Amino acid sequence: MARKRRGEGQTALVTGASAGIGVDLAECFAQDGYNLVLAARSADALRDVATRLAAKHKVTATPIAADLQVQGGGSKLAAEIKKQGLTVDVVVNNAGYGIAGAFDGSKLDEQLGMIDLNDRALVELTHIYWPQMLKNKRGGVLNVASTAAFQPGPLMAIYYASKAFVLSFSEALWEEANGTGVHVSCLCPGPTQSKFRDRAGTGKTRLSNRKVMTSMEVARQGYAGFRNNKRVVITGFSNAMTARLVPFLPRRTLLKIVRGVQSPKEG
Repeated sequence: MARKRRGEGQTALVTGASAGIGVDLAECFAQDGYNLVLAARSADALRDVATRLAAKHKVTATPIAADLQVQGGGSKLAAEIKKQGLTVDVVVNNAGYGIAGAFDGSKLDEQLGMIDLNDRALVELTHIYWPQMLKNKRGGVLNVASTAAFQPGPLMAIYYASKAFVLSFSEALWEEANGTGVHVSCLCPGPTQSKFRDRAGTGKTRLSNRKVMTSMEVARQGYAGFRNNKRVVITGFSNAMTARLVPFLPRRTLLKIVRGVQSPKEG
């Protein structure tokens, strides 16, 4: 008799699931038997991912095109999930973006859009599904933040601040869920091979000189952390060491260091 996979009978909602870490996180959940609801703006890419993962891992995978950056986007997505007769046990809040550059001269809609997608939509979806998780005493939330969450980020100020919110919110929820059977983890990757870097423009900064992990490496560590109800998952030894050193650095020194790595490459 085949061993029952951990996630069988449960469904994971993965946002930002059309590329990068989101796709690989979806694969990790599917491999463990979770059915999937995949959300992102790109309908065609979502369908391709859903078809591949469903066939490979013998699960159901439902693609739903959704723009979570707009006000009420999370509630609209949840309504469509319910309309299709689906339930959600695990929420993987992966959707988000960043933009490198000084706050002066930036576009206001893009700065506010980061807050809307990285924070507001994450809270909205978590708030919708959280009560049922606690009632069922299973499932949970995996929030994708960044090593940016551990310090302020000159030349990428809103992105760093938005991820600090995700980290703080996740740790608080982890404590609230303690003893309930509901897992909460915050995944904090460093530089990662993904389309995020292209959109953010971080590949043109000195930050890109650091070691870059593959999105699947990041996803596997994040999923393992979620399974074990690990509060914070920092991917890579050097990233973890850097994050842990932050509280011991003088604040002005820290700000100069971050500004240096976020500065454009020379030449």
